[in-house]
Parts: sequence; structure tokens; C-alpha cells
Amino acid sequence: MHDLTPQLRTRLNRVERAVGVFVLFATVLLLVGLSSYVYHTGQRKGWFVTKATYCTTLYSGVGLAVGDPVTLWGFKVGEITRIDTQPPEDVFNVYVEFNVRAPYFGYLYTEGTRVRVTAADFLGKRAIEVTKGANYVPTHLLWPIREYTPREALKLEDFKDLLFLDVLPGSGTNPPLNRLLEPVSRATLELALSNGVERIRIADRGRPTKEITAAWDLAANRYLPFGPETKPLWLPPDEMPAISDRVGALLTQVENSLTQHLAHVLSNSAALTANADALLLQAQPLLSNLTVVSAQLTNPAGSLGDWLLPVDLRDQFLATLRSADGTLTNATTTLTNASAVLVAVNTNLVQLTAQLDAPLANLSTIISNLNTQVQANTNFVSTLNSLLLHTDELIQGFKRHWLLRGAFKTKPTNAPPAKTVTPRQSPKGAATGRR
Repeated sequence: MHDLTPQLRTRLNRVERAVGVFVLFATVLLLVGLSSYVYHTGQRKGWFVTKATYCTTLYSGVGLAVGDPVTLWGFKVGEITRIDTQPPEDVFNVYVEFNVRAPYFGYLYTEGTRVRVTAADFLGKRAIEVTKGANYVPTHLLWPIREYTPREALKLEDFKDLLFLDVLPGSGTNPPLNRLLEPVSRATLELALSNGVERIRIADRGRPTKEITAAWDLAANRYLPFGPETKPLWLPPDEMPAISDRVGALLTQVENSLTQHLAHVLSNSAALTANADALLLQAQPLLSNLTVVSAQLTNPAGSLGDWLLPVDLRDQFLATLRSADGTLTNATTTLTNASAVLVAVNTNLVQLTAQLDAPLANLSTIISNLNTQVQANTNFVSTLNSLLLHTDELIQGFKRHWLLRGAFKTKPTNAPPAKTVTPRQSPKGAATGRR
């Protein structure tokens, strides 16, 4: 460094400072990232959340493993922390310990909450689910708990958020204060004082804490202070058999059912065989008759027709067929003649139509010429009309002329005979004639 020039020495100092700042910034950034990772991992795994420990006993631990989730209504609320065996003399075989995070263990009550073990898939995996309880007595409390004498409790100003826990053992009778988490009132405290109660425990739900203060004890049937020595609370199990066990039981049931059905089928087959032998013995005469009938039916001389039609009916049927054949022959001849006539008529009509073509053409020419003349002479129609009128007057004049009117006389026709009218007789004349 002493051999360097002042300019190089200044530049190296600047580079050293920049490198030091960069290393310091990278170290701080690494520590911040590590802290964030640890925080989020702990938050996800519940490291910084209050947990309540529970346990249950099962017949089998198949499909369960440490670290498996514990659910409530489909939400993950905890995980399994320990799986071990029970003593040989115990009714159950497997001990399972798990925890439930806050605030979810507030739904687990001293009565009605159960551990439901169900199948998670078809490969034998099982899962643990806890259910909500039936009463409102939580298994763990997050409220501050203090001991009071009834006189000290009466001096408190506000009873709104105070809940009665229990009476300490050996401090008087407890009949009027046997209801857990009952709201504290002056009447209750005065009743406890009159019964000689020395000390009571009261929970203040208006100031919840983050730590568990009391846990329910099944043996003592009361809340005990929570501490490191507090044992996990046992919850009754509701265990479904594993898929493998259920499949095995189902296969056994199917096997028994198939065996019973097979035995039944075999017995029915034996009975059916015996009945078939008897039926074959009864069918032997029928088979003999069928053999005779088939031998007759194989005769090519019309044996089936002889069975179906008697001799007289067959002769009549043949005569009818011959008559019908003759009638059909005559009808065919008549239809042939009619066809020939229709052909000749068609030919004559064609010739007649061909012959009428020339007169019709001439008539069309005459009508065309007449139309041309009428169109050329506009007075032709009026002249023709006058000619017709004068001709009619001439004929009428001939009818009136004495010389020519005889030519226009009508010939007389035979007159119809006259009707003879019979004169009617009076009743008196008729009577005289009868005399």
C-alpha cells in the first residue's frame, strides 16, 4: 500500500467501502428473508399459536401417522403428535395424542365432543376429526381466574363479565353453586356466604389471555390450573374400521354368501336331476307315438294331406279347383279379345283423327277468311242483319197470302181420347136400384 500512489490508494479505499456496504446489505437481506421464512412457517404450522393437547384411544392405528392433520368441519385445526401402544390389559390397543390450535379448541366441550376416525382414501389411509360438544363448558379456558372469599367478591363493582367456576374443596357446602360458568350475581354470593362457603374461584371473560389458564380434569370433574404437568384431556373415540379390515370383512361375508348359494344351487340341481329322470320315464310313451307319426309323415305320397282332408272333401276341393281353372282360362281369353278390340279402336281413332285434320284445317281457313272479310267490311254485319229481317218478313207475307198459305199449314195430330164421366147416383136412387 505504501508503494502505491495516492490516487490508487484513494480508489482502493472506495472499492473496499463499496464491497463492505454490499456484504452488509446482503447479510441484512439474508437475515430478513430467513426471519420471514421462519415466521411464516411457524405461523403455518402453529408455532406461535396457543395449543391444547388431547388424547384418545383406538382399537387400531392403521392409516394414522405422526404429523397427520386433525380437522374440525373440514378445517385443519391441529396435528397428531404421538402414537403409541396401550398396556396389554387395556380395552383399547393404540394411544393417539394430538393438539388443537386456538381458537378452535374453544368448540370442544366437556360433553358431546368426540374423536371421529374415518377413512381418508381407498388405500387404507385414515384421518382424525373432532366434533363440537353438546354443552357450553369448554375443555380449556383462556380467562384470568382468581380466588375470592364471598365478602371480597361482594365488594367488586362490576359483575357483568364474571363467571363462577367452583368452590374450593373444604370450604363449605356447594349445593347452590354447582352450575359451571354461571354468571356471578350478588344473590349468588350472598347465598354462598350464608352456606358457609369460604373461598370460590371466578373467571373474568372480559379480559381474555393468550395462554391457557385452566383445563378440565375428568377424574376431579372440575377445572384445574393449567401447567406443564397437566395431562392431555381424553376424548371418547368414534372409530370406523380401516378399509382393509372392512374389505376383509366384506370378502368374508361374500364368501359365506357364495358358499350358501352354491350349496343351495347344488341341492336344487340334485332335485332337478331326479325330477328330470322321472319326467323322461313318463315321456317314453310319447316318444314312441312321435316315432310312429314321424314315420307316417315321411311318406312322400301325401300322408299329411290324407290326415288333414278326408276323401270326400278332397274330391270336392279338386273339382272346385278344376272349375276355377276353367273360369280363369275363359276370363283370360275374354281379356285377350278385349285387348285386341281396344287396340283396333285405338288404331281407328288415330286414323279418324288423321282424316279430320284436313277438314279442320279448311274450316280454320274459311273462318280466317270470313274474319278477314268482316274486319275489312264494317257494314257486313248490319247488312246481314237487315237481310235476315227482310227474309223473315217475306216468309211471314207468304204465310198470309191466299195462294201460298196452304203450304204452311200444320198437320193435325191424333187427339187424346175423351174421359167418360160416370154420373153419381144419390143414396136414395142407389137404394132403389138394389131393390
